[in-house]
Amino acid sequence: MTSFTITPGSTLRGTINVPGDKSVTHRALILTALAEGMSTVSGYCQGEDCLNTMRAFQTLGIRVDETPAVLAVHGKGLWGLCEPNGPIDCGNSGTGIRLLAGLLAGQDFFTVLTGDESIRRRPMGRVVKPLREMGAVIAGRKGGELAPLAITGKRLHGIEYVSPVASAQVKSSLLLAGLFAEGTTRLREPRLSRDHTERMFQSFGIPLVRESETLVLQGRPSVGWAGRPMTIPGDFSAAAFFIVGATIVPGSDVTILNVGFNPTRIGLIDVMNEMGADIQVLGQREESGEPVADLRVKSASLKGVTIGPDLIPQTIDEFPILCVAAAVAAGDTVISGAEELRVKESDRIATMAAELRAMGAQMTEKPDGLVIQGLGRAGENGRLTAASHAQSHGDHRVAMSLAIGGLTAGSSMTIADCGCVETSFPNFEKVLSELLTHEARGL
Repeated sequence: MTSFTITPGSTLRGTINVPGDKSVTHRALILTALAEGMSTVSGYCQGEDCLNTMRAFQTLGIRVDETPAVLAVHGKGLWGLCEPNGPIDCGNSGTGIRLLAGLLAGQDFFTVLTGDESIRRRPMGRVVKPLREMGAVIAGRKGGELAPLAITGKRLHGIEYVSPVASAQVKSSLLLAGLFAEGTTRLREPRLSRDHTERMFQSFGIPLVRESETLVLQGRPSVGWAGRPMTIPGDFSAAAFFIVGATIVPGSDVTILNVGFNPTRIGLIDVMNEMGADIQVLGQREESGEPVADLRVKSASLKGVTIGPDLIPQTIDEFPILCVAAAVAAGDTVISGAEELRVKESDRIATMAAELRAMGAQMTEKPDGLVIQGLGRAGENGRLTAASHAQSHGDHRVAMSLAIGGLTAGSSMTIADCGCVETSFPNFEKVLSELLTHEARGL
């Protein structure tokens, strides 16, 4: 069992890169597998979540040549997948299993999707229900609410669906199923979730349009799309740990290169700026249909803010590290409308409340969020204390958030069960160490 030992006392200084965007990498693997001919995917996320999606396509008959820098995906067209010899293991990836469920529902073969213990606890009914409305035949534990999912591919038909949750995974699963469906699929969600799938569909020329608040997809396109080179931007959710770390550790100055700056992902920037952070956005540009920028972050004193339901879709993955920022800020931070966080890799509301209380923070847990009484005072951030038994709860974002929080403590702290960080940020500890020793130079 891997653990992190965090030793405070140094500033964070230097220039870094973060892993390729996990969400974009999943989608790039899917659409390049369905393309005609070879595509290259540069700067992909090498975390286990994305590698499991890559392996899934290899078992579905897609050749993928892997190097540390580039994946060469030999696409076989919209109808080129073949039946796997056994169950597909999606590991810890909710994105992987839910998107693959939509993709495979319209194939002409049988598939079983499963994952680790965490995935087998997470809700699948949110994609299974609308996929069944499209004609999919999906069996699973508790009537399809839980994985493993057994999918018997069928001819699908387009539907009009109003999602009860703003979820990029639900949206993307249905759009992938809609590619193989007869007729038109119309999809609306209560608030805009991350739009990586829409952007990638459009960059490949897939007939997807937005009519007001509704996405409209014509199924079974008569012409496929050609393979192409793709560049994956740095993962904003990975950068978030160092954005907060550089802000709350006095004397810090960190530059993060080539970060994805998709407007549906960067709610953390808005929240941190409102709290008083010093964040410069440099060199905004676009790569492979995604906005990209460099970020320079210097230490600053923070104050508490209110984060309501409208901001949750844009900060959903950053909730654990936002809790750390709020814990050291001056004044109260109120987070509401975040009940979705109870069904992530862990119950992130309960987990962050418990772990930060053990580090001296004061907070009140609500069904849909937290009220955090910051330890700081006007013009000065507070400091957490080293917990005696810090735990990740098997959640990669919790592990990395506690590591950043530990940098404000007065003594070293060990966080147990950090092997989960491999799912998204395999070299997190190395990057953090290089910033603390001022050896980070970026690429």
